Amino acid sequence: MSLLVEPFASPFMARALAVALLLGVVGGVVSVFVVLRRLAFVSDTLTHTVFPGVVVGFLVAGTNGIVWGALAFAVLSVVLLTVLSTHARITEDASLAILLTGFFSVGVILVSRRPSYTADLTAFLFGRILTVDMRQIVVTAILGAVALLTLAALRKELVFRAFDPAGAAARGYPVVALDLALNLVVALVVVAAVRAVGTVLVIALLVVPGAAARLLSDRLAAIVVLAAAIGALGGWLGLAASYQASIEHGLRLASGATVVLALVALYGVAAAVGTVRSSARRRGRVTP
Repeated sequence: MSLLVEPFASPFMARALAVALLLGVVGGVVSVFVVLRRLAFVSDTLTHTVFPGVVVGFLVAGTNGIVWGALAFAVLSVVLLTVLSTHARITEDASLAILLTGFFSVGVILVSRRPSYTADLTAFLFGRILTVDMRQIVVTAILGAVALLTLAALRKELVFRAFDPAGAAARGYPVVALDLALNLVVALVVVAAVRAVGTVLVIALLVVPGAAARLLSDRLAAIVVLAAAIGALGGWLGLAASYQASIEHGLRLASGATVVLALVALYGVAAAVGTVRSSARRRGRVTP
């Protein structure tokens, strides 16, 4: 246990852990709806379309402007995505590809104008979780709370929309508005995580916990709790492993990427447990 606790005695590691736990819980809960709606590609698109907002915010107001720039472009991306997806002659995957490549290219062009192009690009894409401050923790907590409250308020409608879209439309549910709301929630998680894990690695927070939890349970309430726990545990284990490898063994590991690898490892464990669970169920059915 000392290997999991000792690294966080340092203030900068404690702040990194606070952000990782917040993002893990919020991202885990949101990932359940992402998995249910099969929105992994949508989430991936949103992680890239906020990139020019990150760059613009940084160019205008420094690090303090990153969140607001990302939030502005996230809202713009979600609106455009929802509008394009409702167009009968444009398929959803085409809309996603257009937005992803177009917005991301704008961000790369903007950041390429800076002398510190390589360093800035790396920070924007992969984040710097070890440099977060208390202000960033507060902003992450606020954005996460808004995302969770939105899901809580619309949970019944969103679940109905996920499992029976035709039935939801027939019952008079505002399907387009529900899609817009869920996309905005996903965008809020991307914005909350952009300073810590960057615009590329955040996709793991939005997919892996929910996918892993789905392998462990068939009950939605249990899946949500498990996904939040897996997201938080992945952040904790990833930071601890990165610290131990860097300090104790002289092996430098990028903290954000190590957190993602921890999440993937937990998915592997969940897959193994799920396989054993399924085998036990099948044996139980055939036992006289």
